[in-house]
Amino acid sequence: MDEVKDFNFATPLELFKEKKVVKICAPMVRYSKLAFRKLVRQYECDLAFTPMIISDSFIKSLKARDSDFTTCKEDRPLIVQFAAKNAKEFADAAEIVVPYSDGVDLNCGCPQRWAMAEGYGACLIRKPELVKDMINQVKSRVNNENFTVSIKIRIHNDIRETVDMCQKAEKAGVSWVTVHGRTKEQRGQPVNFEAIRTIKDSLQCPVIANGDIRSEEDVERIAELTGVNGVMAARGILQNPAMYSGYDNTPLDCVQKWLDISTSLGTPYHCFHNHLIYMLERVLPRAERRIFNALVSSSAVVDYLKEHLGI
Repeated sequence: MDEVKDFNFATPLELFKEKKVVKICAPMVRYSKLAFRKLVRQYECDLAFTPMIISDSFIKSLKARDSDFTTCKEDRPLIVQFAAKNAKEFADAAEIVVPYSDGVDLNCGCPQRWAMAEGYGACLIRKPELVKDMINQVKSRVNNENFTVSIKIRIHNDIRETVDMCQKAEKAGVSWVTVHGRTKEQRGQPVNFEAIRTIKDSLQCPVIANGDIRSEEDVERIAELTGVNGVMAARGILQNPAMYSGYDNTPLDCVQKWLDISTSLGTPYHCFHNHLIYMLERVLPRAERRIFNALVSSSAVVDYLKEHLGI
């Protein structure tokens, strides 16, 4: 982890003041790591998140820290997302990453059963007082007004509960709220943008919309529909890392940049290949995708791209 003192960049709070809509890369398990963050930053992504990191193991294990959190001086502005279940744990983790990042985010939206069973993720939306305490602890322990503390949530079945939770978080000093417009039980159902609008209208702090953002047209439509200050893409930006620059599908120069970045950082083959599988999902015909997806080595991937796409 390289501490940054001489690299000029806009802080998250400055972005929200300067831009009508801040464009954000979501925290995605296994995917939103350093190499991918470096790639999307070249295509008008304003702010990037790390994957969700379990705060307990991050605090206790140097090995876990080295494995879960890698960055560099150009990887800014950067938000580190933690799964935490008590205030001390969240604040301890935040103190570790202060020199290397611009804020921490509390995951209150992961719907996976293992996470909720352990007291992480979406179960926290039922514990607004705990979330408020977790925000307070970080704010009191980190003496840096530019270091943000945000939360990423799912909505309740009764939107009034979500509004109440968000207002309590705002009173605790939350920097912004990211709203995934589905309940913890929902998966592929349409995002509830009306609920996001209601939350936005109920808060003074910035609100970010998350869910079903797959193109620049979606960015504009959803921002207009909800009035949010930013949008956060997950699967859409995996399929097309250049989407925020207005590309309908992944351009070939983006694929080339991924090869260069991932090679320079020594990205493991599984991650290297999986990103390309996503990127080429709407570029290669189905029959060719089957062939490409079955490749088992970096050299085979490079040879395929050179032969079929001229890369």
